[in-house]
Amino acid sequence: MNSRPTGFQAVRENNLGVVLRAVRALAPCSRAAIAAATGLNKTTVSSLVADLISRGLVREIGESTERRVGRPGVMLALDDRTITAVGLEVNVDYLAVVAVDLVEHELLTRHIPFDARSAGPKACTRRIAQVMAEVMADPALAGRGVIGVSVAVPGLIDAPSGTVTRAPNLRWHDTPLRDRLTRLMEEAELPAAPVLVDNDANLGAVAEYRCGHLARTPDLVYITGEVGIGSGILSDGRLLRGSTGFAGEIGHIPLLDGGPECGCGRRGCLEALAGIEPILRAAVPDLVPRGPLSGEGIAHLVAVAVERAEAGDATSRDALRTAGGWLGRGAAAVVDIVNPAAVVLGGYFVPMGPWLLPTCRAALHEIAVAPGAGGCRVEASSLGLSAAARGGAVAMIDALESGRLPLPAARSDADREGARSSASR
Repeated sequence: MNSRPTGFQAVRENNLGVVLRAVRALAPCSRAAIAAATGLNKTTVSSLVADLISRGLVREIGESTERRVGRPGVMLALDDRTITAVGLEVNVDYLAVVAVDLVEHELLTRHIPFDARSAGPKACTRRIAQVMAEVMADPALAGRGVIGVSVAVPGLIDAPSGTVTRAPNLRWHDTPLRDRLTRLMEEAELPAAPVLVDNDANLGAVAEYRCGHLARTPDLVYITGEVGIGSGILSDGRLLRGSTGFAGEIGHIPLLDGGPECGCGRRGCLEALAGIEPILRAAVPDLVPRGPLSGEGIAHLVAVAVERAEAGDATSRDALRTAGGWLGRGAAAVVDIVNPAAVVLGGYFVPMGPWLLPTCRAALHEIAVAPGAGGCRVEASSLGLSAAARGGAVAMIDALESGRLPLPAARSDADREGARSSASR
């Protein structure tokens, strides 16, 4: 992360962010339109725009076609050819990677089967560094500078330090993920890039808000559907993090006295009733071994459970419908507190949706205090297993525009031309 600038530099960097956000909101737009929208004078705007162009963040796209007296203004837009932000998710059985450009168009996506639970935190961090080396060398990112890397983890995250405080399903405790990954990337001589670490459900919620099929729904709850269950809660378009950043742990709401043991050590938690492991044990009991599941094979077991449900298998269908009911009960607790417009089920819950969603909706409407659950919809995510990685990449763009990440340095004419050539291939 960058050290905070002071004095004139701080004011200018803040104003660069103001103009950059204005271009995002107004593009295509003229310098005069930016001045009118921001309250900055035209001379200042012209200077700031020139700076942003030199950094490869804004570009001129031609003269305005609007009929008006005088010389037509030159129109501006975000430059989608020069930088990328990378989001990476670590989960029990996979790594997911998404890279986006400045306008948040997807440049690259990867889903990598990986048994992170068995690997442990050190080996997993080494694998993440290897994946980052592969991603940065991918032709899809040729000529682009990486402004930052966001890592999503299912657990309690101390975001300021980038430490995974507790991730029961990964069996990680007090893991300094940001520092370890930064060091490994330096040792691999990868281009320097800030690393941020956040909760997977929070970043999944960001992705749903920005690019899911319920995009721009400002009051939304995203529920992860992997081995663990967590939730990212948006209120008025902003994440609810709580006083220490641990908000949203819906998976550990106790729902059944004396119920099955949860990975957190307690009994009867939502996660122990409707997480992927208990669903698979009930849906495909002949295929699931005794003891905790390893990360290997979870995706295959999910596919078999869905195939059997589609074929009419009563055992699989009953298991999915029962899990949906528990999800509705857990969601009701959050809906009663924050009154969202929508609850979105993500991850492996998506292919299970035809059987989960009806019972989830029914339980939510039955238990929530507000009539009709306050109008809350329950839908399956359109982003699948890439939601948290996509949200992480988008969050890096937000961090750049808000000043929490340093702006890229000014580029030479040759560098800018090289980026344009690579992007046009």
